Amino acid sequence: MSEKERYQAWEAKIKAVELPLWNELPKFELYMDQVTALVNGLLGPLEIDPITPAMINNYVKKKAIMAPVKKKYQTMQIADIILISLLKPTFSLETIRRGMDQVTAKIYPQQAYDNFMKRLTFSLKNINQRNTQALAETNLNDKLLQVAVNTIIDRLESQKLLEIITKPLPKVHDK
Repeated sequence: MSEKERYQAWEAKIKAVELPLWNELPKFELYMDQVTALVNGLLGPLEIDPITPAMINNYVKKKAIMAPVKKKYQTMQIADIILISLLKPTFSLETIRRGMDQVTAKIYPQQAYDNFMKRLTFSLKNINQRNTQALAETNLNDKLLQVAVNTIIDRLESQKLLEIITKPLPKVHDK
């Protein structure tokens, strides 16, 4: 398969990704292993590094997400973990939390999460046209959401392109 064909196959896979809206997330509480399985399953097609219990514990410790109640995570925490998982490769945990707080200061967390997921899903499906979307925004919160979405997609796309076009380096044998 040529480099271009490999890229086109990846692009087709990305365009098919469906990310869950708030009402599609579990309505019941989950234990840590269930949360990691859920999040990794949802984000796996994007080839994002899997989330681990240690990472989630770190997010709780750094107050990026609320602590679980009786070791169980609710919808709000699951949504936050999904968002952090998407944004963490590009932004610091502090920047992510600050951005989430900024956006949810003006709208409910459920609405903010859904807005972000709809934008991300739309941008994934229209991967070649997304750069103009941020320019069209007049509301700064909406612009922030779109720029964050574009950043995620740019990172995913650049990683895949680099993987496809990078030739394996010849192995150097020790004498």
